[in-house]
Amino acid sequence: MSIGYSLVKLVLRLKGEKKSWSQTPIDYRKKRKQDVHTPNTKLLLGSTFETKEICNSRVTSIVPREANTDVLLLYCHGGAFVYGPTRENWIAIAKIAKQAHSSAWMVDYPKAPENTIKTITESVYQVYLEAAKAYDPSRIILIGDSVGGNLIMTLTQRLLKEEYKLPNRLIAITPIVDASLTNPKIKEIDLIDPILSVKGVKSAKKMCAGQSSLKDRMISPVYGGFDNFPPVHLFTATNDICSPDQEILIDKIKEAQGLIEVIKGKGMPHIWPILPILSEAKIAINKIVSIINSAINNE
Repeated sequence: MSIGYSLVKLVLRLKGEKKSWSQTPIDYRKKRKQDVHTPNTKLLLGSTFETKEICNSRVTSIVPREANTDVLLLYCHGGAFVYGPTRENWIAIAKIAKQAHSSAWMVDYPKAPENTIKTITESVYQVYLEAAKAYDPSRIILIGDSVGGNLIMTLTQRLLKEEYKLPNRLIAITPIVDASLTNPKIKEIDLIDPILSVKGVKSAKKMCAGQSSLKDRMISPVYGGFDNFPPVHLFTATNDICSPDQEILIDKIKEAQGLIEVIKGKGMPHIWPILPILSEAKIAINKIVSIINSAINNE
C-alpha cells in the first residue's frame, strides 16, 4: 500500500464517505454538492471544450492541443446514477485524453431519482448515435467508471441487439454490473470496503430502477448477453463490494469467447484509477493510455 493510499483512506474516513454510503435512503442531494457540470480549461489541463445537449445529456467535447481528431473517447462518469460528474471525473478524462492525444466526450447523463434507468440508458444510446455520425465507430472507445462502466456495457448490449456498429472496445473501471448486490461474497468485502456499502448503493439503484427489477439487464448488464462483444479492459479492486459480481462478468465474457483483460488492484478500493494522490492511480491512467494507443495504432 502506498503512502498516497494511506492519505486517501484518512481523507475518506474524515469525510465520512463510508458512513454516507451506509445510509438508506442515500442522501443524493448531499452527494450532488460534489457535482461539476461545467468545467474550465484549468480543470481540463489546458484542453479546449464545448458543451451541447443531446437527448437530455450535457455532452462536453474535450479537445487537447495535440489531439488525433479521428479518435473519440466516449466517457460515462460514475455517481450511483444520482450525482456527478465530479472534479475527479473531469481530471481523469482530461489526463487520459491529453496523454492519448485523443478527443473525448464527457457524458453528463440525466440522473435519478428525477429520471429512471430507461430514460438514462436511452439518453446514452442517443449520444452514441450522434458520436457515430461524427466518428467512425471503430475509432470510438467507451470508458466508464462505477455506474458509468455499467452504462457502457448496457449500451453495447443494445447496439448488438439492434445490429448497430460497435465501438472499438470498452474500458470499464470498477463497474457495478449487478444492481441487486445479492452476491453472498459481498457481505465480507463490505467490512473492508473504505468507500461503498450495500445499503446506500442499493438505495440509489432502487431510485433509478423505477418499476424495473434490480436484476433487469437494463440496469444489471451481467444478466445480458456477451456474444460478439467488443474487447473489454476491466479494472477491478479487491476492497470493493462490486468485485464479486465482476468475477461473474469475467466468466460470462470468457464463456462467450470474448476478449477481456483484467487489471486487478490488490488492496485497492472502488474507482482507484481516478482517485487523487495515489501512485497506483497514476500507473492505472498510464495503462489506460497504453490501451488506447495500442487500439488506435492497430486499426
